[in-house]
Amino acid sequence: MITVGVIGYGYWGPNLVRNFAEAPGARVGFVTDLRAERLSQVSARYPSVKVSTDHRDLLADPGIDAVAIATPVSTHFELGMAALRAGKHLLIEKPMASSSAQARALIDEAGRRRLVLMVDHTFVYTSAVGKMRELTQSGELGDIYYYDSVRINLGLFQHDVNVLWDLAVHDLSIMDFVLMREPLSVSATGLAHVAGKPENIAYMTMFFDGALIAHVHANWLAPVKVRRTLLGGSRRMIVFDDLEASEKIKVYDRGISLNPSPESVYQMLVGYRAGDMWAPHLPLGEALQVEARHFVECIDQGVAPRTDGHAGLRVVRLLEAASQSMAQQGRPVSIARSLV
Repeated sequence: MITVGVIGYGYWGPNLVRNFAEAPGARVGFVTDLRAERLSQVSARYPSVKVSTDHRDLLADPGIDAVAIATPVSTHFELGMAALRAGKHLLIEKPMASSSAQARALIDEAGRRRLVLMVDHTFVYTSAVGKMRELTQSGELGDIYYYDSVRINLGLFQHDVNVLWDLAVHDLSIMDFVLMREPLSVSATGLAHVAGKPENIAYMTMFFDGALIAHVHANWLAPVKVRRTLLGGSRRMIVFDDLEASEKIKVYDRGISLNPSPESVYQMLVGYRAGDMWAPHLPLGEALQVEARHFVECIDQGVAPRTDGHAGLRVVRLLEAASQSMAQQGRPVSIARSLV
């Protein structure tokens, strides 16, 4: 039985506690939060769970095997490193750290201590994203031309990170998992419309080796909520709409064909193909429950998680480069490759 402690019981913490409490082979043993009123909610619902306003009490508890961190991004590195040094396996909310240097340090620390380090890229554990990866890697879509994602809504404005670090991180983790390719460079633009707050609207374009391009649009100041991704290939194309109650994934047998013109080898005739659309069956289930079970299994079996520290580092590198580009009004920034 893996006993899990959760640091942070704000927006995401209650979901973590509930899912670990229900996960086979796991139990929740400790919850900490700076606000005592939140801890009273924990005690009311989970009377056997210890609570404290000081995370150090949790880390000092020898009965806690693993720690899940659900706190602001600026605190991830300090809390994550403290958990690892206390000998606890670690699940850390996205993005895993505020910089790639911090992310690498967490990876190194977990490796030295032979502890499981997992990043909470929740969408990777959805059946929809799993199907997208399956169709992409099997060659069903053909050569991948583009990844285009929109993630917009009204609020919530964050005080410590811009909209890319808050919203686009989801799309970047999905892209990383589905494409299994890293961009060479990033160009990003954005603006802040609220004084004293980070950028609330941003556009991020990623360039790959070959004929593949990716684009992410994130916005806290939109009148509607949109969660839609288009994945275009030479054979088929996918539309992923996370707000759809059913048929979240639709596969279109549509595209173009290029044939040399008989008059000149320098001209191409473009033909359009409009075939059927089909929606694959997707198993039902909460992604976070799948993720919680996977974390427990990785600890039991001593294996690397699907969203390990390296996956988290790849996403942080993209966000870091995007922030640099945005500060320079969209100048492309190369992605720093890491040897870890």
